[in-house]
Amino acid sequence: MSESAVLHVKGRVLAGPEDVRDELWVIDGRVSHEPPALARDVRTVTGWALPGLVDAHCHVGLDLHGPVPPEEAERQALDDREAGALLLRDAGSPSDTRWIDARDDLPKIIRAGRHIARTRRYIRNYAHEIEPDELTACVAREAERGDGWVKLVGDWIDRDAGDLTPCWPESAVRDAIAEAHRHGARVTAHCFAEDTLRPLVEAGIDCVEHATGLTEDTVPLFAERGVAIVPTLVNIATFPELAAGGERKYPRWAAHMRRLYERRYDTVAAAHEAGVPVYVGTDAGGSLAHGLAGAEVGELVRAGLPPLAALSAATWGAREWLGRPGLDEGAPADLVLYETDPRADVRTLTAPRLVVLNGRVVAGKG
Repeated sequence: MSESAVLHVKGRVLAGPEDVRDELWVIDGRVSHEPPALARDVRTVTGWALPGLVDAHCHVGLDLHGPVPPEEAERQALDDREAGALLLRDAGSPSDTRWIDARDDLPKIIRAGRHIARTRRYIRNYAHEIEPDELTACVAREAERGDGWVKLVGDWIDRDAGDLTPCWPESAVRDAIAEAHRHGARVTAHCFAEDTLRPLVEAGIDCVEHATGLTEDTVPLFAERGVAIVPTLVNIATFPELAAGGERKYPRWAAHMRRLYERRYDTVAAAHEAGVPVYVGTDAGGSLAHGLAGAEVGELVRAGLPPLAALSAATWGAREWLGRPGLDEGAPADLVLYETDPRADVRTLTAPRLVVLNGRVVAGKG
């Protein structure tokens, strides 16, 4: 397909929950809902089209041990692209991946800067490790370096307590979130435990990652304040293995992690039913492979989300939340084509037929 060719997508174009079209065109790299006015070289493909998937929690440029070289970061981004994830919210990375922005063949990335953690309370080589009196200043720096997001580590294992505990005093979190908002950035936080959540929400946080500690007391608070969650259920599936590895040294923590795992689906279902915004994220880039956004949609359905809600959490709804277009007139043509209707079976998302990024076919066969 030449640079000047038009891609004609026929079948069903799922641009939104109520916006279902029979066709669209990709002209000069952008979406058009009308055919080209002049005769052009046209390639027609058929199937079910969605906006490019969103992975709202991943880490390009990071692996289990810390930052990776650019060639490995490229491979991670390509794995996401091959799976149809064309918009990534990088929820913390020590690597400088700005070079990806110049590549029109790689997914678009919204960065949250580097994780901000309490000293010795997170994975080595991942985060800025600081004390509470440094938090506000560090947040201000990361707000300027990121793309409108800052990432805190809200809780982690406390070696003295032998269990998960909050990392920050309430006053420090309140001041830091206010500072981020003054810089025009939203704030999200890694949170597993129950006790971490209320102080963060009351301090004005915008999103919580994982949110396994949600309870009947805090779910209504999230819904009332409109605080989003990104459950990363494909990552929460690793909790039993993590618990087994740490049980001898930290038995309280291991038992806690198992409880959080066992009620993970009920937690997400309760949040969705209460009106808490839920979005797809995988936590890829640490110990988890990239390219799992479709699998995470399946996990949300297993948790009780209706298929259309789960699709929204990975496509048009997630893009609106992140301030990026979907299949709107004139938008960059980032879309994925499938053989069968993903509304009928979301498992089809794990097998894209065609991936189109910035109007170019970058994966699959038409």
